[in-house]
Amino acid sequence: MCAEPHQSDSSADQIGLRAIYEGRVQGVGFRYRTSQLAQRYPITGFVKNLADGTVELVAQAREQTVLDRFFDDMMLTFATNVTDVSIQGIPADPGRQEFTIEY
Repeated sequence: MCAEPHQSDSSADQIGLRAIYEGRVQGVGFRYRTSQLAQRYPITGFVKNLADGTVELVAQAREQTVLDRFFDDMMLTFATNVTDVSIQGIPADPGRQEFTIEY
């Protein structure tokens, strides 16, 4: 029996998601409110305005259910602002220790 290498206390076990939000998402407090919402969850990542008028959100957590609840809350919070969102899985960033607003 061959065991796979295990890195303890690292972000290797984390799940990463990247979302792009379209709609009225810039100039309405989207990043600030996203950051406030993220503080309620054991997640790390960032939120950032993009030049094309969309907002990028990267979130990572150890459990998919945490990310599911966070993204559900995002949709409830911004239901009137968001016209479309695309979400894809990405590799987690082991160096990210908190959730931040990026500029």
